[in-house]
Amino acid sequence: MQVSNPNNVKIYNLSAGKSLPDWLSDRKKRKLRKSDVDIQRRIELIQDFEMPAVSRCVQMSRDGQYILTTGTYKPRLRCYDVHQLSLKFERGLDAEVLKFLVLSEDYTKVLFLEDERYVEFHTQYGRHYRTRIPKYGRDLAYHYPSCDVYFVGVSPEIYRLNLEHGRFLSPLVTSATEINCCEFNPMHQLFSCGTKEGHVECWDPRSRTRAGILDTALSTHVEDLDVSVVPSVTAVKYRDGLNLAVGTSTGHVLMYDIRWDKPLLVKDHMYDLPIKDIEFQQSQDLVLSMDTKILKLWDRQTGKPFTAIEPGTDLNDFCQVPDSGLLFMANEAPKIYSFYIPSLGTAPRWCSFLDNLTEELEESSTPTVYDDYKFVTRLELEELGLGHLVGSNLLRAYMHGFFMDVRLYHKAKAIAEPFAYQNYRKNKIREKIDEERTNRVKLKKLPKVNRDLAEKLIAEAEDTALDRRKKKQSTESLLEDKRFSALFSNPDFHIDQSSEEFRLLNPVLSKRERSKKTEVPESLTEAEEMEGRGSDEDSSSSDDERTWTREIKEQHRKLQREKRLQERQEMQEAHIKPKFYEMKEAEEVKSVHNRQRRKEMKMSLSDRLATEDTIKVSDGGSIGNKEMTFTFKKSAHQKKKEMLQQEHQAERRHIGRSAKEISKKIRTKPKFWMGKRVG
Repeated sequence: MQVSNPNNVKIYNLSAGKSLPDWLSDRKKRKLRKSDVDIQRRIELIQDFEMPAVSRCVQMSRDGQYILTTGTYKPRLRCYDVHQLSLKFERGLDAEVLKFLVLSEDYTKVLFLEDERYVEFHTQYGRHYRTRIPKYGRDLAYHYPSCDVYFVGVSPEIYRLNLEHGRFLSPLVTSATEINCCEFNPMHQLFSCGTKEGHVECWDPRSRTRAGILDTALSTHVEDLDVSVVPSVTAVKYRDGLNLAVGTSTGHVLMYDIRWDKPLLVKDHMYDLPIKDIEFQQSQDLVLSMDTKILKLWDRQTGKPFTAIEPGTDLNDFCQVPDSGLLFMANEAPKIYSFYIPSLGTAPRWCSFLDNLTEELEESSTPTVYDDYKFVTRLELEELGLGHLVGSNLLRAYMHGFFMDVRLYHKAKAIAEPFAYQNYRKNKIREKIDEERTNRVKLKKLPKVNRDLAEKLIAEAEDTALDRRKKKQSTESLLEDKRFSALFSNPDFHIDQSSEEFRLLNPVLSKRERSKKTEVPESLTEAEEMEGRGSDEDSSSSDDERTWTREIKEQHRKLQREKRLQERQEMQEAHIKPKFYEMKEAEEVKSVHNRQRRKEMKMSLSDRLATEDTIKVSDGGSIGNKEMTFTFKKSAHQKKKEMLQQEHQAERRHIGRSAKEISKKIRTKPKFWMGKRVG
């Protein structure tokens, strides 16, 4: 059980607790339930109170003995007996249920409005009859005096089906394009339906005539909204014969007296989500309004918030157990949420033990991962040496990693890191010794990490201690603040003053230090300050700004220059650096080079030209003319540039398309002045 306390109102989440993975077999689940203490202590109000995937609707029978829920996947109906606190029966359906009504006192007569325009009547033994309506339905309501069922949906017509005669009656035609919701007044049986255009149309079922139209778009809640978008009515609920609550698609709840066309109160959910359902709580005069994200409880007269329930998953429907503080919520998750609010009322008779439990239980956090299983990524799995287990039953793939048994994880961790416990023990002993040393006489000892920053902070603290004006302000030093203790103990937070970021930020810090030093002393009076403040100070501040920007630009230039020099050195080392087998002593290299140079000087010009690879001499003509061709040596940078240029041209030739087809069309297309008039 989980306890929350929004607005000082205790809310007990009866669905919270340790959950078991779905992939476990029933046998393993039973074994864990017997052996695990946390699972045994878990409070399960109703056994298997869930759906396979998503729960859509939840209602309680009028006798208060049965809870009926519908959900997917696959579409099904489940009925729970509250006296047995377990599932009574489960029934499969052919289509997804949008809304349903319990016509009888118990579960024996149920009417379902399904997707694909189907309407099903179920009795105790199963499906009794199935029919269809002309248009897609969205809501339904039952008129008990005449045994008529009213269906509204994607149509301006209100379809009526008489259950006594078993036939459709002539529909009621409204002025709307679509109808979202409908409701009968429990006192005088006035039928009201909410339309897409933001109207609430009221019909008298006795005369089958329209009694009136309420335009909710004329109220003040639409002043801040877009004029072109009219908020549609998504929920309608009567409290008694006169009070009406209207929910809109913009997340507003409007309270009306049906004798007046202006709202008495406008409540904004502040989420801009359509209101899905509205209920009234009679004992404390509260309104329960729900959208996709939250269920809000607030005062009907003033709109003051009482409390709120925000489970964290999208909500579809909710049901309040009459005359109690128990709530059921259908949502986009398998579990159907159960919440108990003692402030709304006592627990029902069939779960009266909740009153005793809620007084004793304290808040307990829900585990985000399974306690018996450890989540590891593929990299951690390889580090533990368990990569060969991928695909076996010992690992269960989940998102970007795997779930594995926590006992196997601890064994593999002990084998992969045998000295981990010893290192952990040494660190703990060292921390204990450091704690004991703090009680001794403290010396001015600087930390190992960020020593320069610590010296600077100590010096500033001493200066502020001498300053009388700053002595009055009780500010805590950065060294004494526990929130920043890791800055001087963890090496990951070490400030590298040679880094580019620090060098660019350094002019800003130096400017702040200069501004602190040039502050006006306290001894000056206000008159002296006013007299001394002139255009010179403004000019000095502008000069500071110029020098600051100049320093930043200078630092940026230095960094760029250093980068260029480093790149040149790397390129030179890459081209000039001799290979290992070519390395010789410096004197030997010099002597060999001088010897080769002397030989080249003694050789004739023709011999020297013949040895050069870059010069080619060829005989041309019959007279003995000679042709000499020179090819200059290219540097590595030029060769690389030419190679990149060739690759770029080849890529352009590959990507480029020929314009022959376009030019053919241009040539064949006749000019407008060449056309001839026919006839």
